[in-house]
Amino acid sequence: MESPAHAALRAELAALTTEAFRPELADIDRLPTLDIAKIMNGEDATVATAVAARLPGIAAAIDAIAARMAGGGRLVYAGAGTAGRLGVLDASECPPTFNTDPAQVVGLIAGGTPALVTAVEGAEDSRELAAGDLTAIGIGPADTVVGVSASGRTPYALGAVEHARAAGALTVGLSCNAGSPLGAAAEHAIEVVVGPELLTGSTRLKAGTAQKLVLNMLSTITMIRLGKTYGNLMVDVRASNDKLRARSRHIVALATGASDAETEAALAETGGEVKNAILVVLGGVDGPTAARLLQESAGHLRAALRAVAGG
Repeated sequence: MESPAHAALRAELAALTTEAFRPELADIDRLPTLDIAKIMNGEDATVATAVAARLPGIAAAIDAIAARMAGGGRLVYAGAGTAGRLGVLDASECPPTFNTDPAQVVGLIAGGTPALVTAVEGAEDSRELAAGDLTAIGIGPADTVVGVSASGRTPYALGAVEHARAAGALTVGLSCNAGSPLGAAAEHAIEVVVGPELLTGSTRLKAGTAQKLVLNMLSTITMIRLGKTYGNLMVDVRASNDKLRARSRHIVALATGASDAETEAALAETGGEVKNAILVVLGGVDGPTAARLLQESAGHLRAALRAVAGG
């Protein structure tokens, strides 16, 4: 016999948009593969529109995040299952893309590293686990914690936001249901309502895509605000392999119009630092001066160039 607690949970899930059953798709398994692919592609095409409806809230959250990070704070994602994996993915891509310290953007997933590749039973149901994970990294007032949960009710994500807010951190709740507990718990609620999934309750589909799009925005635009780009060029890219070294040379050339020889000389002068090399070429300064000007400009290349022009 079903326990009262399980019955209540089943009723709660049934009321969620992300868990709704779509009777018109009940025979989807009988359709030709191409027809299923067309239906799925059509579903995916609606996600960007759902995100667009939340852009003002997303922008407000980004401005608040950037302000904290400019003061030395960290951006921390916390979620379970697919939501947690997406947060870890976004965080892990920041160091090679923006040359951030690995501790500056952090992804926490319920159950830890093993949960990246396999389900860790019960981990998502623990608020206390989230509080412990945040305590372990010393979360505080300078930081931002983004709770990520398709349903907006996952205890791990909720616990993370509640603990972070009590610690004075900025909090953002990213979910795919309107009026979610996660949104209510956070200072900034981002609720991207994508509707019921192709496969009932499989929130790695449209909900996962929506979360990926928003996380892309949170990290990328925050880094733009922090001066990690010059125009649309990744001038803080970390050249850790042959592809990225080639990209570094290409970025310097695009930003400056310099010849191959000039580009190579500037990168050699700056130890391969793309932003510094651009300043060497456009500002006509040496490597140490470029480094000093960028430090004084908090890493903003445009501000460093203005300082050269004004000097």
